[in-house]
Amino acid sequence: MTKTKVTIFDYGVGNLHSISKALELSGAKVSIATTIDEVLKAKAIVLPGVGEFGAVMKAMGPKKKLLTERLEEGVPALGICIGFQVMFDTSEESKGRGLELMNGRVLKFKDVRIPHMGWNTVNTTRAGAKDPIMRSIPKISYFYFANSYAPMSKSKDGIVLAESDYGRNFPSVMRKANTYGTQFHPEKSSRFGLRLIKNFVSFAAKEAIY
Repeated sequence: MTKTKVTIFDYGVGNLHSISKALELSGAKVSIATTIDEVLKAKAIVLPGVGEFGAVMKAMGPKKKLLTERLEEGVPALGICIGFQVMFDTSEESKGRGLELMNGRVLKFKDVRIPHMGWNTVNTTRAGAKDPIMRSIPKISYFYFANSYAPMSKSKDGIVLAESDYGRNFPSVMRKANTYGTQFHPEKSSRFGLRLIKNFVSFAAKEAIY
């Protein structure tokens, strides 16, 4: 059986072992890309969850709009934590623009301890219950978070598939076209996190653009 090819974009800011291992356990053939040109050729993309908004966008360079176009075309993608946040227009963490795939702003948590570190509930929405990424995951489940910022609770663009609360309500899983974003780290979230990654790999196998 041919394995699904998934490319992780290495921004040069973190250890990719955990997400690589989780993808491999889920049946993916994993490659690491260090340039955006490699990412643009990928059949399925993962934007990993370590880094800072401005640094990640700098790593993408002047071709970031080409990546947005590729995502809008429907290449399967999964953005984790910062990889999710850079899909939005802007962030309080850094100046400059994100990928602008999803309309909205990433905001810093206020009046709570930061970073938001550890297990928290993820509540699947009605839309999420019908989406393949949340298949076999309970409506209320626990995932592992490590973040000081999160997207605003309401966006004019993208479908909210799950929500969480930490001082305020925020989307913890979203989708636009074939691009998913999770604010938590599925690769650190035990069996339900691995299930979500398996769901993504299965989805990518069906939707990959060749």
